[in-house]
Amino acid sequence: MKTVLTIAGSDSSGGAGIQADLKTMSAHGVYGMSVITALTAQNTLGVRDICPVSGSFVRKQLDAVMEDIFPDAIKIGMLPDIDVMEEVAAVLKKYKAENVVLDPVLSSTSGTELSAQEAREFLLNELFPLCSIVTPNIPEAEIINKTKIESSLDAERNCKEISEKYGCSVLIKGGHSTYTADNKVSDCFYIAGNKEKYKDKELDKIISDNEEFIWISSEKIDNPNTHGTGCTLSSAIACNLALGYEAEPAVRNAKKYVSSCIAAGLKLGQGRGPMEHVRVR
Repeated sequence: MKTVLTIAGSDSSGGAGIQADLKTMSAHGVYGMSVITALTAQNTLGVRDICPVSGSFVRKQLDAVMEDIFPDAIKIGMLPDIDVMEEVAAVLKKYKAENVVLDPVLSSTSGTELSAQEAREFLLNELFPLCSIVTPNIPEAEIINKTKIESSLDAERNCKEISEKYGCSVLIKGGHSTYTADNKVSDCFYIAGNKEKYKDKELDKIISDNEEFIWISSEKIDNPNTHGTGCTLSSAIACNLALGYEAEPAVRNAKKYVSSCIAAGLKLGQGRGPMEHVRVR
């Protein structure tokens, strides 16, 4: 059995975070393990409070897993502060982890704005280069690359520039886009290493020909209950990588899985509810 580790926060309502990750792993037939970075008090109406786990205890959890059941892939979600980030980075380096998928959370959860900025810089400069694939949404990609994304051309340019700056493949999720058809959700995927393949061509020519970029589109599903889609997608990508799929089919398979989770039409809670994770495969 293939093994996948999630490093993320806990969602007490079960729709996102560690709980969504483990459900996703069960649906993919892999053995799921977890390192909890924060506890949250939340439900479908919102987050009430967050209790970060100390960096030293996160490290103990990580060592316990890595020394016994080494994961074939790793999903990283919520990292509440720089202490936790430093421990995660150190462990990824120590054990030479592969197939690492990071779903970046760029908002501050604790501490001062200065500490939040330091954590963000560490995430980008130290953790991104250790990852196989990062999966920002459009607002997150705009923060990372400090440029607006208002067209498919912008998405492609951002994908390429983030990948080349940090050395990882980049999937910019299009759920927040204003430039795609009303009934479509289109994600832009750029695989690290394409720079060498197209190194003799001008960037604008590459973008206009769409040679380097993989656009993955799906129909919008009329269901407001989509809590945990980012967690679920990144976990599903990690599962597919663990199962031996290359980057592109891993992402395509994960997108199909998330669409099926939404289409199942689960209705729980009074707010933006969770998806159905397990019975859709």
